[in-house]
Amino acid sequence: MNIDRDIRMKKRVGIGTGTGIGSGSGSVSGSSSYHMNMNMHLHLHHVRPLKVGLLLIALAFILVMVKLLPQFRIAPQLNRNQPQIYSGKAKVAFLFLARHRLHLDFMWHHFFAGAKEPNFSIFIHSRPGFAYNQNTTTCTFFYGRQISDSIRVGWGEASMIEAERILLRKALEDPANQRFILVSDSCVPLYNFSYIYDYVMSSPKSFVDSFRDPKGERYNPKMAPAIPKDKWRKGSQWVTLIRKHAEIMAEDNTIFPVFKRLCKRRPPLPEHLRKLAHPTVVQKEHNCIPDEHYVQTLLSMRSLEDELECRTLTYTFWNQSKRKIDMEGWHPVTFKYADADVKLIEKIKGADHVYYPTEYRTEWCSCNGTPHPCFLFARKFTQGAAIRLLNHMNLDHNFKMVPVYQLGAMSLSNANVTSSESSLTRLVH
Repeated sequence: MNIDRDIRMKKRVGIGTGTGIGSGSGSVSGSSSYHMNMNMHLHLHHVRPLKVGLLLIALAFILVMVKLLPQFRIAPQLNRNQPQIYSGKAKVAFLFLARHRLHLDFMWHHFFAGAKEPNFSIFIHSRPGFAYNQNTTTCTFFYGRQISDSIRVGWGEASMIEAERILLRKALEDPANQRFILVSDSCVPLYNFSYIYDYVMSSPKSFVDSFRDPKGERYNPKMAPAIPKDKWRKGSQWVTLIRKHAEIMAEDNTIFPVFKRLCKRRPPLPEHLRKLAHPTVVQKEHNCIPDEHYVQTLLSMRSLEDELECRTLTYTFWNQSKRKIDMEGWHPVTFKYADADVKLIEKIKGADHVYYPTEYRTEWCSCNGTPHPCFLFARKFTQGAAIRLLNHMNLDHNFKMVPVYQLGAMSLSNANVTSSESSLTRLVH
């Protein structure tokens, strides 16, 4: 009994029985245990700094990703069937892009004064610091409507898109704004407010001029895989958006950074090369105009093209220079005093479809399935041209835009025009 008790005691202190970690005498076994404990302590002494280093690296990586996350975050997909939360009287937001003054303010004053209900809101992006008041505009509706966080905008630069996004973000603060119309500073309305309001509100779709560009000359291969080439689209920047699409554009942090980095306008050629009939020098810089691709490509990337009327509501006439390198080629024609006659307005308002030669597609103009005139606005008009419209045509609140002696005898939306005047071809430029 004493022997068994001694054995148990020896096991408890780890010596003597030969049944410990090592074999042999108790002294050898105790020595082995001591050395192993020392080795483990030394191992842990070296491992701990390594773990601390790895932990610091992991924390640094997390901090970097948090910093960069906004640039790579994909905008949340909105529920296409999500009902509109706002249940009151919807408003149309007019978003003006201006350099500084709006020179056609007298025309717009007449337009907004004709609204039977104030179902509209106005936002103006102008150069930073410019204010609209009694000293800078004749349109009282423009007073104080400039946004405070405007930026410097360059033609053919991503800053144009950012200005549009700033306007949208400001307009989206009011839940009553359900339609968003981008308007240029040289644009005139072709109909009265009530007609335009009913037109855009009756359609559940956005009006976005969008088509495939078969040449793809402006597509930068470096955009892939963020923007695949088959999703690349082209069209007019003058869009009318439903609230869902306006939110997508305003919140986009995925496609816009790619455009800002890789879609840039090519610098103009030197004067001596522009005058050559057959230039032998070809510019190597990639040429891309962001505002003619961004909205279209963004909505294409979101698989929302079935929610679009693929046409713009703003008429623009492009001069068709035969010289590809001509700097005056493929710019919108400016209508002057002599051009602004009844015939011009009848032609614009009589158009009922647009042809896209690159897609062999005819876009018949309709609104919620009902045939309608294609255009509600037109550009580019000088002050003189707009004044002529006011002086020589009946521009009462019905905005008939027909000579006084014809008032009541005809409606331009149903005017008899030739087939060549009732259709327009959307030329790729």
